[in-house]
Amino acid sequence: MILLSANNIKKVYGEKTIFSDLSITVDSSEKIGIIGINGTGKSSLLKILAGHETADQGEVATSNELDIEYLPQNPVFDEKATVLEQVFKGESAFMKVLRAYESTLETMNENPENEELSQRLIKLSAQMDAIGAWQVESEAKAILTKLGITQFNQEVSRLSGGQRKKIALAGALIRPCNLLILDEPTNHLDNDTIDYLEELLKTKKCAVLMVTHDRYFLDRVVNKIVELDQGRLYKYEGNYQAFVELKAQRENMEERIREKNLSSYKNELEWMRKGVEARRTKQKARQDRFYELEETVAKTAKQSMDIALGTSRLGKKIIAMEGLTKYFEKQCVLKAFTYTVLKQDRIGIIGDNGVGKSTLLNLITERIVADEGIIDIGETVKIGYYTQENKDMDLSLRVIDYIKDQAEYIKLADGSSLSASKMLERFLFTPAMQYAVIGKLSGGERRRLYLLNILMQDINVLLLDEPTNDLDIYTLQILESYIDDFDGPVLAVSHDRYFLDRIADKIFVFEGEGKVSHYPGNYSDYYLKKQEQEKVTLKESHNKKLQNEIREVSSEAGVVKIKFTYKEKMEYEKIDEEIEAIESTLKELENEMAENASHFSKLQELMQKKEEIEEQFTYKLQRWEYLNELAEKINTK
Repeated sequence: MILLSANNIKKVYGEKTIFSDLSITVDSSEKIGIIGINGTGKSSLLKILAGHETADQGEVATSNELDIEYLPQNPVFDEKATVLEQVFKGESAFMKVLRAYESTLETMNENPENEELSQRLIKLSAQMDAIGAWQVESEAKAILTKLGITQFNQEVSRLSGGQRKKIALAGALIRPCNLLILDEPTNHLDNDTIDYLEELLKTKKCAVLMVTHDRYFLDRVVNKIVELDQGRLYKYEGNYQAFVELKAQRENMEERIREKNLSSYKNELEWMRKGVEARRTKQKARQDRFYELEETVAKTAKQSMDIALGTSRLGKKIIAMEGLTKYFEKQCVLKAFTYTVLKQDRIGIIGDNGVGKSTLLNLITERIVADEGIIDIGETVKIGYYTQENKDMDLSLRVIDYIKDQAEYIKLADGSSLSASKMLERFLFTPAMQYAVIGKLSGGERRRLYLLNILMQDINVLLLDEPTNDLDIYTLQILESYIDDFDGPVLAVSHDRYFLDRIADKIFVFEGEGKVSHYPGNYSDYYLKKQEQEKVTLKESHNKKLQNEIREVSSEAGVVKIKFTYKEKMEYEKIDEEIEAIESTLKELENEMAENASHFSKLQELMQKKEEIEEQFTYKLQRWEYLNELAEKINTK
């Protein structure tokens, strides 16, 4: 069933046309991911489809049964509301009853003897029964708990930014709807929360329309990709992996068409350049054809974002940290941390929000001072630091002047140089955009400009603090390629699993209370290791339980005779063969994973399958230990 249909819509901000003639439909069975370069109007499109903005042209038609829930990038909060009141926001009768029940219950807890409140609570409970609201209330509390929020009556004004994002997300997830619209839902969430959100959206019985730059998230949740590119929409059936393949096919076809048009354009240009006498006899239709070709060639010229920049020479001593300890009030975020940064380090830094990840980068850049320990930085080190907030950006400057403040000409890796204007073009800032003031750029465009400013500096050490929060997929791909060629160490705080798999060869995990653990490999390697450690812990706990359950009972007459049940006897006879078969399957999976080491989506699929098989393997080993111990006791009696 089609829930929503937008036809030929157009949006203009000031003098800038964001997009025009866009058409899209949303079916009740679809989970759609919208992607595109920052500034192309993805958020504006969502706002129009959600009914929060009006298109300047075109129309949006909706089904009579449409019920939308919309989560913007920056939700508005009622500072005086409690967590549950904020979650239960909404004007539907359903939400009003829920809010009234929770509010009355809270007041009742403070005045348990109030008969009027008691009667009101009974009446509201009956209404909750009638509309089936108990499940939603229970689900809301379960989701909030899973997101790490357990104080349901705490005021919103006392919550951190990360906690606010979580309650806004919880509200969008529990309110009844058949179309859920999400704008960058994974921003500022930790990896465990993103994993949980993935599973929730995959099984949620409603259509989903979202903007996100998280490529694993797109791969695992959506069944359709819509790309907004230069004011046009391109639709691809399937997840992110399918999109990459289908887009490559489309671009190859477009390139062939472009080459054909370019060849025709050259022929027509030759004809147009003929003498004045010949010009008088030119056919009007052929002239019009030339101008059309000229416009087509200009529009389809392939844009490049290649930024292979040169780097400063780096000496042997880079950054040595010894015994670093840092407290904020009474909270320890770093304790006795020691590490020596190597030239080719590619370090991904992960952990829950607020545990001190950014603190490490701020200590290295001397923005804050350690309470204990030493940081020794080499004389040749030049650090580029991409922070979460580009506070130093002067919004009154023109784009070109902001970049020229770094350099008029930029040295490339091959020894040649490029003007600031040409570098901006490579980073998708058109000549017209270059002379606009920064304040007129979208938030995502500012972040892209800020990133270019950092990378253009004469640096040889790169620190990145959550670069994936506000950068689009295309800019992230360019950043990843830049890191591949960067001749110096990179330390990146990020929750983006795809980005960490792509660039990291070491993972630092901030576990809380100042503890930092090191893991070799990328994020997926760390995740597998973590799963193995959890299984070992579970196995040890299970073995202890099995020991207590061995069926040897004492009585006044002595020890009761121990023996296998029929089922246990059959299991004991077959278990060795079953374990061997599972080991063989695991070996085949490991070989297949090695063959697909660079195929991230396939690798994730194989990892998930391997985890399932390993769970079976762990269970069989536990049964083997139990049955063999029981057999030994039987044989010794």
